Amino acid sequence: MSEEKESGSKKLWGGRFSTATAGSVEAFTASIHYDVRLYKYDIAGSKAHATMLASQGILSSEELAAIVGGLTAIEQEIDAGTFEFRRELEDIHMNIEKALVDRIGPAGAKLHSARSRNDQIALDLKMYLRDQCDILTELLVEIRKAFVLLAREYLGRVMPGYTHMQRAQPVLISHHMLAYYEMFGRDLSRLADCRKRLNLSPLGCAAMAGTGLPIDREQVAAALGFDGVTANSMDTVGDRDFAIEFVSCCTLTQLHLSRLSEELVLWSTQEFSFVDIADAFCTGSSIMPQKKNPDIPELIRGKSGRVVGSLMALITLVKGLPLTYNRDLQEDKEPVFDAVDTVSASLAIMAELLKNLRFRTDRMADATRFGCMTATDLADYLVLKDIPFREAHGIVGRAVAYCLGKGCELEALSLDELAQFSPVIKKDVFEVLHVEGSVNSRISTGGTGLQRVEEAVSYAEKQMGIA
Repeated sequence: MSEEKESGSKKLWGGRFSTATAGSVEAFTASIHYDVRLYKYDIAGSKAHATMLASQGILSSEELAAIVGGLTAIEQEIDAGTFEFRRELEDIHMNIEKALVDRIGPAGAKLHSARSRNDQIALDLKMYLRDQCDILTELLVEIRKAFVLLAREYLGRVMPGYTHMQRAQPVLISHHMLAYYEMFGRDLSRLADCRKRLNLSPLGCAAMAGTGLPIDREQVAAALGFDGVTANSMDTVGDRDFAIEFVSCCTLTQLHLSRLSEELVLWSTQEFSFVDIADAFCTGSSIMPQKKNPDIPELIRGKSGRVVGSLMALITLVKGLPLTYNRDLQEDKEPVFDAVDTVSASLAIMAELLKNLRFRTDRMADATRFGCMTATDLADYLVLKDIPFREAHGIVGRAVAYCLGKGCELEALSLDELAQFSPVIKKDVFEVLHVEGSVNSRISTGGTGLQRVEEAVSYAEKQMGIA
């Protein structure tokens, strides 16, 4: 036999091949340089699978002990950085299996009974994403705590609320912070749903049709912490819905971080001067000594493109795939890993930044004094005087135009000036024309009134376990 044929026969899947795989093909198809991070899940899955095979009489107790011992030794070497990964073995599964066979002999070659790399990678990725759901959950809890602490610290302080990036109505800073608390709360809920759906074991579906060997899929699922097993072998090996759903969750979280970052960038400008981002979270200019740049929010805002791109890559990857497994699915992991790394880092650094953030409350309060921001309150006042809202809207619009011409605010008008727009306007109107009165009038559930916001802060503190 030629050296080329002998080399080809050494592939763990190479029985029907007569020549070695081209080096260029090995380089192009290898995934070990990125799926190495799945090694702990691959080994845990193999141990559970071997234990089940032994309980079903497919492995002897001696073979099981040799396999578990060999896998443990391999894991320790990978942990220590002394394990040699080989590109020609393509992926994490083949690298570990070949090392096991080399160490313990024929018993290692029995490990792959009743499974395929198709269900094996689905298992590894699901276990990885299950852990990442838990890690992201902890990070989301921390950032939500940061918003609650800010809401408590600045309770009662006012700022302009905006629509269309124009000053709209005065709100409490705490109310604004709790808006992000709610956003990231939805992220938590979505992540919990994602985790629940992905937590079904695919192992035992084999290549695509199941196996004729007497296995116990439920035993493996229980051993690995799954809630059950998948129902259809063809769907299982071709399914990446769970990865797409996870990255979709990541995308929404990163978009929320990006929206927050945009506000922090704007608020830190001299034009706004609403916030002071701690020096430790800013950088300077290489040429302009006076600069203090909000690089962390800018980078988080920029990194949202990476996560959106990962989601698009996964959606595009599966859109035209027939059942069942296709090698295209090897391309699922890099977008997943990049989304995980990006969102995790962004959440962690943003939570740290928020814990060191300071609002310039005097500046924010001053910004509520201009722009006739209590105009809606005057309209509501007229509605309570039995004026139809559309008519009230027109009355207030004329009053605002009068203020613009005079160069003043609504609350600066005299009663006589206000009364010229409607005879129902009386002295009590001034209770709603000043900012504090406007804010505190917003008593509807979910509104910015001080009482409602105090209730919301207390409830959030209870949710987050903040004393």
